[in-house]
Amino acid sequence: MAGQDRPVTLAAVTGAHGVTGEVRLKLFGEGVAALKRYRAFTDSTLTLTKLRDDGKGGAIARFEEVLDRNAAEKLRGTALTVPRSQMPELVEGEYYHADLLGLRAVSDAGDELGTCIAVENFGAGDVIEIERPAGEDGKRRRFMVPMSPAAVPEWDHERVVVNAAFAEE
Repeated sequence: MAGQDRPVTLAAVTGAHGVTGEVRLKLFGEGVAALKRYRAFTDSTLTLTKLRDDGKGGAIARFEEVLDRNAAEKLRGTALTVPRSQMPELVEGEYYHADLLGLRAVSDAGDELGTCIAVENFGAGDVIEIERPAGEDGKRRRFMVPMSPAAVPEWDHERVVVNAAFAEE
């Protein structure tokens, strides 16, 4: 499948924790257990030595390369990524957000709709954001579609197919 080496973001550093170089993490995956599968992040520039749940939906981590609070603060905003090829295989019907980003979006009638530019989850399931090509006014318009079988009956490594009823302006 194309994109097997595309970096997948599993967490982001939100700031320092304490004075010894630990950092607070915002998790994007399935919690601390999913993050513990990996030791090296972000092109092997960060090596995980310790990780624990913070009890608030995030985590506290220590990296071999981060020795004090100043170094930890400098990491604020850093995405912790791993190559897509290192992620566990998925079963039919599952996907990683990174696999959808950049895909062409077409309607089930065959019309070009645009490009999938984001995958969000506001609590009721994933929603994909599609950016249409620039219109006559030069503006690019966006719309969102729930990532459900009714709205997105199929997808593969080249495109997402959107039920035309969900793509109306």
